[in-house]
Amino acid sequence: MGLSHLAIVRALHDVELVGVVDSTDYLLDVLNKYTGAATFSSLEKMLDGAHPEAIIIATPTGSHAALVRAALERDVHVFCEKPLTLTASESAELTALAVERGLVAQVGYHNRFIATFQEVKRLLDEAAIGRVTHVLAEAYGPVVLKAKGSTWRSKRTSGGGCLYDYAAHPLDLVHWYLGAPERVRGSVLNSIFSADTDDEVYSTLDYADGLSVQLSVNWSDESYRKMSTSVSITGTQGRIVADRQEVRVYLRDGADIPDGYSGGWNIKYTTELTDQVSFYLRGEEYSAQLESFVAAVLAGESVARQNSFASAAQTDKVIEWILQDAAAETEVGTVTALPAQSQRRNLFGRRKSA
Repeated sequence: MGLSHLAIVRALHDVELVGVVDSTDYLLDVLNKYTGAATFSSLEKMLDGAHPEAIIIATPTGSHAALVRAALERDVHVFCEKPLTLTASESAELTALAVERGLVAQVGYHNRFIATFQEVKRLLDEAAIGRVTHVLAEAYGPVVLKAKGSTWRSKRTSGGGCLYDYAAHPLDLVHWYLGAPERVRGSVLNSIFSADTDDEVYSTLDYADGLSVQLSVNWSDESYRKMSTSVSITGTQGRIVADRQEVRVYLRDGADIPDGYSGGWNIKYTTELTDQVSFYLRGEEYSAQLESFVAAVLAGESVARQNSFASAAQTDKVIEWILQDAAAETEVGTVTALPAQSQRRNLFGRRKSA
């Protein structure tokens, strides 16, 4: 993602690249040779030598908190890859610091810049399917497919595993659409290949008025060629099903039909919904999110236009709830099993002595 962001910002208008930081000397040499960019081996050296107005942080998640704090304390606007940090308390502290300093602080939840998911948000804001009663939020992909050769992503202390790296995406969309849940329950974190962390995540998020969200995420699923995120939303007047490619909307008789739609099933594709960006790389959403960040900085604004630290911190809070709930579920299961096991051992002992 760091290389992708680098390519995009170098193509954006009104942006001057003043430095690149990485811990790998070889990469810095290549970047300097082929881009002419000034390179630095540490953030501190770059802040002292290049004096940037804004930075993009695309490092393993475990390093985010210290790097973001260092930049904010120097009054530098920050775009940070998701998730913001690995603890809700750190994310909340960084959010408060960004607000105190009046800095644009944005997190890279790129799905909010995908046109199909934006259309879902518009339809929900217009109550097109009435009152939402249930949501299925999913993400699947082939990240960890063997037991050995793990990367920083599959280590709890550096990447946070599937929960932080993958489940964060649909959770952020749910937060955008519905706000924060009241609680989480029935959370399950399973390891398939990873020794240190989870590879699949399942949980139920409860909201007021009986609304529930089912979260289903698995990054060890080779039946998907690449990551696929989707939402299925059921309401009293219809249903919405969306992924990156299309949004399908079913509207019942009597629904408040929005412009461009009709009763029954409707399909709109990303190609007809997506606005053009100034530079295309990987997908319009990656350029769009950086364009939004840069525009806010250039306009002298004091908060991100989308995906602010405050929003990302709320997502991190729900992630932590799931982690705690899964641990509690496992502990309860273990405790309830002990008496039965103890009884079996006692019976076996009496039979043996008899």
